[in-house]
Amino acid sequence: MTTMTCKVTSVDAITDTVYRVCLVPEAAFSFRAGQYLMVVMDERDKRPFSMASTPMESSFIELHIGASELNLYAMAVMDRILKNREIIVDIPHGDAWLRDDTQRPIVLIAGGTGFSYARSILLTVLDKQPEREVAIYWGGRELQHLYDLSELEALTLQHPRLKVVPVVEQPDENWPGRTGTVLSAVMQDYGNLEQYDVYIAGRFEMAKIARERFCAERGATAERIFGDAFAFI
Repeated sequence: MTTMTCKVTSVDAITDTVYRVCLVPEAAFSFRAGQYLMVVMDERDKRPFSMASTPMESSFIELHIGASELNLYAMAVMDRILKNREIIVDIPHGDAWLRDDTQRPIVLIAGGTGFSYARSILLTVLDKQPEREVAIYWGGRELQHLYDLSELEALTLQHPRLKVVPVVEQPDENWPGRTGTVLSAVMQDYGNLEQYDVYIAGRFEMAKIARERFCAERGATAERIFGDAFAFI
């Protein structure tokens, strides 16, 4: 792991609570798709954020940071980013990285800004293993919270083995897609997950319940379900 300073080259508010942040590190770095970095606030305060960019993009790092008055933990990081235009990061961390030594089909499950984790894995698979079957389930409270859905839908035109399933908890009357939770959507679509690699990013309680139900009710193997949230449960 390496600690280094990153310059903040852009900050875009992509929803009322989510920011897309682009960082340029001062030195060379490497990571595996699905790993995260720690923003160093001080010697004893390091805060984790998944990297939405891919290992192939070696000149910058993209973060999706959900920050609001209801999430002061992340808001303090955004305040520093906006004020100083640079941050110190510790990179890389996490064991829930893409296993690319197999052609097992993949199910990616993301809640909210957990999409940043899933995005890095998805784009890496499409680049390095284009024949591998991938399904991504992305859930948000409202449609606007699925902020990069158009990017995902465009990818399906280039990759016929990619399935994109957006799930909205509180849809408006014109929403034609899936409703409820990503967990319920996956349970509806898969009778058996024994042959799948499953990657999960979202609220800790969601990840815990998903792993338990997939193993108990869908034949999934615990060792093939990946999510850094499990380390905190």
